[in-house]
Amino acid sequence: MNTSQTRLDDAVRFLTQRDFKQAHRCCVEVIQQHGPHAHAYFLLGIIHIEIGQIEKAIALLTKSNEIEKRPITFAYLAKCFALKGDMQQALEFVSCAPVDSLTRALDLDTVGVSLSRVGLHEKAIAYFEKALMLAPANPQYHYNYAVSCKFAGKFELARKHFEQAINSEPHFFQAHFALSDLGGVSAEDNHLARLEPLVEKVKVNPEARLHVGHALAKEYEALGDYSRAFDALCHAKMPQKARSKNTLKDYQAIFTTLHKNLQISSKPKVYASSVSSSDAPIFVVGMPRSGTTLVERILSHHSLVASGGELQDFGVAVKEVTQTSSQLVLDTPTIERAYESDLGTIGERYLQRTAFLRQDSKHLVDKLPFNFFYIDLIRQALPNAKIVCLLRNPMDTCIGNFRQLFSIHSPYYAYAYDLDVIGQLYQSFEKWVRKFADVYPHAIRLQSYEQLAQHPDTEVKELLAFCNLPWEEQCLQVENNKLPVSTASKVQVREPINTRSIGRWKRYASQTEALQKSLGII
Repeated sequence: MNTSQTRLDDAVRFLTQRDFKQAHRCCVEVIQQHGPHAHAYFLLGIIHIEIGQIEKAIALLTKSNEIEKRPITFAYLAKCFALKGDMQQALEFVSCAPVDSLTRALDLDTVGVSLSRVGLHEKAIAYFEKALMLAPANPQYHYNYAVSCKFAGKFELARKHFEQAINSEPHFFQAHFALSDLGGVSAEDNHLARLEPLVEKVKVNPEARLHVGHALAKEYEALGDYSRAFDALCHAKMPQKARSKNTLKDYQAIFTTLHKNLQISSKPKVYASSVSSSDAPIFVVGMPRSGTTLVERILSHHSLVASGGELQDFGVAVKEVTQTSSQLVLDTPTIERAYESDLGTIGERYLQRTAFLRQDSKHLVDKLPFNFFYIDLIRQALPNAKIVCLLRNPMDTCIGNFRQLFSIHSPYYAYAYDLDVIGQLYQSFEKWVRKFADVYPHAIRLQSYEQLAQHPDTEVKELLAFCNLPWEEQCLQVENNKLPVSTASKVQVREPINTRSIGRWKRYASQTEALQKSLGII
């Protein structure tokens, strides 16, 4: 008869082969024949992580911990909560799995990825460094380490390890894009010779096609070849265009619901729970690539302000209270139910979820761009919170979105594969935020990106005053803000405030006449 260890070894082998059914059977056999077993429950938890059943994985890993507390189990619980976007819980479990308690490279990498997923790249670096000491030939570990170095501003170290990942795995498309995204490309020093042949090799893989196409576009742009850059983007995004139209349809339905409820919600409501009077949150919203990160860097350089980065917590709080059945955090039924819900409870949940990020600071900046969908709910749930909404030139914003490689797995960004769809979304966004500002002018500051870049002395003073923050000269020196940056602007925002991005869309004027017409530019 097989011993429990033999069956668990079999489970690991099946798990490695991604034969989850057989791995599951082995673990269940051990529990049935030998009683509760910490490692059997641990492996069952890993199986459920792999198949995307995170809540079940948490329950199984917790059961494993009840039998025997092990750092490795805490490491994977941290991963689960990071996948859920629950930073507080993820960090609690990370604290139970310090670097020196883990001896396998895979486990160290798992904790590092969990930390980087919630934006804590400096903390992640130590885990990745030890993982690489144990497994120096693993290209994925080099890549993960380089990503955190990039976000933490260690650009040369990032460049070195992206190259090592590519040397080990020449088709490592994520590393190709990340390297090109770091910049430093010139006619004498570029990666076109290895990127151009990859286009044909990866064209049947939509994700690889996107990464390689965007990498090429970055390099062509750096060399001033904007026509080839635009062609590379169009080729990269072509297989995903249908997703953009479907996403736009969903977003337009949400905007319709928001406009309808904006009229209704102008009448005061009475909630079962009292509405928080906290003025701690500062929400920075707007279309992606419109300057939200710059504003966050300005505000978070203030002595009274902490930064949470791009937090999902308000949307998650809405979803928790509304209890709608869909898998999506943001959709029309959830927004409709939210307006019927106790918004005081939503506000309190948000404050509870983010309190650990604010710590001793008076204010916390939350700069998730898509929180513009929630601004009316934020106004009611947290009436003393401040909302700053970025407005940038429509063409610069739309071209910026088209040029940006967003996560292919995020439902938020599926609009960005079709330039016409991006233009329609921009117009719906601007109509919504301007209408909201007309109805509630004191609840929101519509911040022009161009005015901020051209007149920072005046605009930053007005911005701080709106947020009830006393003037601090250091807020003008965003290049001295040492906080990690977990957004698409990770390289640019380490520079002084400048105007170089204004009018950048004109490089693509000849390719974008249809968009210019739809936006009223020509």
